Amino acid sequence: MSFHDVRFPASLSFGSVGGPERRTDVVTLANGFEERNSPWAHSRRRFDAGLGLRGLEDIELLIAFFEARGGQMHGFRWKDWSDYKSCGANAEISFRDQEIALGDGVTQQFQLLKTYRSGAHHYQRPIAKPVAGSVRVGLDQDEMRDGVDYTLDTTTGLIELALAPEPGRAVMAGFEFDVPVRFDTDRIQTSVASFQAGEAPNVPVVEIRV
Repeated sequence: MSFHDVRFPASLSFGSVGGPERRTDVVTLANGFEERNSPWAHSRRRFDAGLGLRGLEDIELLIAFFEARGGQMHGFRWKDWSDYKSCGANAEISFRDQEIALGDGVTQQFQLLKTYRSGAHHYQRPIAKPVAGSVRVGLDQDEMRDGVDYTLDTTTGLIELALAPEPGRAVMAGFEFDVPVRFDTDRIQTSVASFQAGEAPNVPVVEIRV
């Protein structure tokens, strides 16, 4: 799969509509009870960028980006303004934001994760497209140094520590991240309402696995 490591203009994604979706197979039994099963381990996000467009310059920027991606051909980064960092919406990123693993004395490579909690249940979302320069990593309560104590692959979200952490020590991380997506259409229809404004009523994008 081809992926262009470039972000959709954040000024256009701001104001878009979208969020996570799940796939659940529901079978109603003869006695009225249900059997429910999900073939997806992870959710997938969909967005519509059309509502983020505000002027002719935005239309030009959208068309240039769409053409450079070849429509649905190449994936790209997308900033989900409702969920783009490891901490709360109004908080500052800290290396203590997320516990991504516990050391075992052997493993040195770890995937960035974001945990969503509700009551006694939680979901861990793999983060494959962290934003360069935003990632902070720690071991228990000690922050680590990028390029010295660890290295980060911003194309996969993998962290490699210089030394395997001792068993039971918590690997912590804080970060901003993008969503890997592609256009969910091979056609962009625009309507110029005036010399000052344009309209692109439907610009769907969908998350992809990378």
